[in-house]
Amino acid sequence: MNAMATSAIGKFFARRPAADWAVVPATTREIDAVVRHCRRLVSRRALLAAGVSIVPLPGIDWVTDIAVLMRLIPDINHAFGLTPEQIERLAPDRQVVVYKAISAGGGMLIGKLVTRDLVMRVLRLIGVRLTTQQAAKYVPIAGQAVSAALTYSSLRYVCEQHIQQCVAISRQLMLPAPTAADESR
Repeated sequence: MNAMATSAIGKFFARRPAADWAVVPATTREIDAVVRHCRRLVSRRALLAAGVSIVPLPGIDWVTDIAVLMRLIPDINHAFGLTPEQIERLAPDRQVVVYKAISAGGGMLIGKLVTRDLVMRVLRLIGVRLTTQQAAKYVPIAGQAVSAALTYSSLRYVCEQHIQQCVAISRQLMLPAPTAADESR
């Protein structure tokens, strides 16, 4: 990563300590910095889950995938200022924009408490990959490598979709707030 990107990320995170984030990133540069941060976070945790998937114990990879997603999704929401608590702190007109964008874009994991059931619904969307991963795991060496690759790519896919939904909402919030005259039309 170049020095300019590192400094932009550092400035963004230094300006808004984690405990004080109540607003989504306000500029394209800040959104890009958050996206890079989240993708690095996803890559590290997906690698961890892929490493666990090599272990030939049935079910341990599913448990790991669920645990990883239950931590990653809220972390991504937090980085974008889209946790339920952060959304509640937004101005009412901005809250309306967020909730409309969530409902229009199908952001099933944005602004919600991430539960095991919610993560299971998301994992069902990529169920074929994970079923193949379970079957491949029992073929010595090559199967375990396939299992690890499928785990990594599946987690990256789910998280990338979530990041893109967060970016779309952040960009919506960059637009001027609707006025009462706009809504009456």
